[in-house]
Amino acid sequence: MVSRAFYLLGSAIVFLSAIVVSDAAGSVGINYGRVASNLPSPEKVVELLKSQGINKVKLYDTDATVLTALANSGISVAVALPNELLASTARDQSAADNWVQSNITKFYPQTKIEAIAVGNEVFVDPKNTTKYLVPAMKNIHASLVKSKLDSSIKISSPIAFSALQNSYPSSAGSFKQELIEPVIKPMLDFLKQTGSYLMVNAYPFFAYSANSDQISLDYALFKDNPGVVDSGSGLKYSSLFEAQIDAVFAAMSALQYDDVKMVVTETGWPSMGDENEIGAGEENAASYNGNLVRKVLSGSGTPLRPQDPLNVYLFALFNENQKPGPTSERNYGLFYPDEQKVYNIPLAQEKLKGGQSTPVNKNTSQIPVAGEVSKTPVGQTWCVANGKASKEKLQAALYYACGEGGADCNAIQPGATCYNPKSLEAHASYAFNNYYQKKMRAAGTCQFGGAAYVVSQRPAYGNCEFPAGGN
Repeated sequence: MVSRAFYLLGSAIVFLSAIVVSDAAGSVGINYGRVASNLPSPEKVVELLKSQGINKVKLYDTDATVLTALANSGISVAVALPNELLASTARDQSAADNWVQSNITKFYPQTKIEAIAVGNEVFVDPKNTTKYLVPAMKNIHASLVKSKLDSSIKISSPIAFSALQNSYPSSAGSFKQELIEPVIKPMLDFLKQTGSYLMVNAYPFFAYSANSDQISLDYALFKDNPGVVDSGSGLKYSSLFEAQIDAVFAAMSALQYDDVKMVVTETGWPSMGDENEIGAGEENAASYNGNLVRKVLSGSGTPLRPQDPLNVYLFALFNENQKPGPTSERNYGLFYPDEQKVYNIPLAQEKLKGGQSTPVNKNTSQIPVAGEVSKTPVGQTWCVANGKASKEKLQAALYYACGEGGADCNAIQPGATCYNPKSLEAHASYAFNNYYQKKMRAAGTCQFGGAAYVVSQRPAYGNCEFPAGGN
């Protein structure tokens, strides 16, 4: 597994995911990793899943032992083609045909395979397999067509949240520019044409842990909080998770793919972590996962897509003792390897009433949580020009910022450090941000009549350095 970063979970290691479904609501999944020396057999795991009311499982490989254990279980299955096979699958249709024959048709329909994840977080794969992704997806789909399985089995590929260039505010969500033409648009085209959905991995824990002095813990855990109003859309968010998901929706909408659905394939909160992993602990893990389950099974969507039920896979089923990295990596599980619960949360609709999300052992030592008093879920922020605004609006706002507004615009004068690139958007962004920082990033100081918006990643225009936008 590649190391997890700010909002990112890299997972080159094989995982399984299980999902609980409610017809009237969304679906809640739970990842079942096998990076451990002491896990129950696949047969016992299937019984555990069934005992929890789980009737859908997602594998991140096509392990024959696991597929066999799932046969005739009544559990629907999604499988995956690993990143290592992307190049050969993309180059050779016969390789795709052979893979489908050996890993899909061999087990179907006894094992109810319903989806294939082609690769996993390919954009952050250190082996640089991005260029093979969409061709591989198309070849696997062609193989399914030959077997007359294309209407029964969907194809997608999980992307990391780091595929976004901007995620704050949610309405300004956008994909990284270098990914859009080569892979994002072709992939979204494919998903749209085949009636499939985008898979996304999102972890509010990483955002909170890195910015606990700025982000409200209640906001991160779906607890009661004042909420955050999106400065671009006016929508109010009561959880960081929903804000992240809507940032992805906004990124798709910006490319005119409003009709592509989404499944959150990984999300979770560790029950233990190192001292610097602020927020890790059983109580917070129980709150995050339990409140997320309640949110999903209520049938409500996000502020941007209120009518679209959420579909989510929790991470993870077991604590896994052989995972590398910080302590948190080995402590995302809802269960210990002996099948005892780490904490209690409801996983099915019938268990929601009166159900509490609590640690099983209240005396278990926990990592101290810092930053719980903060009620403003805003980290370092900058103000930039809205490229969609008219030239006249940008010019008028630039004149105001540099004039009556009192912004220091010396750096964008001819020959100065930020004169190049010589574009209205770049110059306006510098002026707007200078004004915004001088006003201490107060609410309403990055609007300029719709000509600007707030971002959470430092802007870059040529060699021009924007001053830090936070603590």
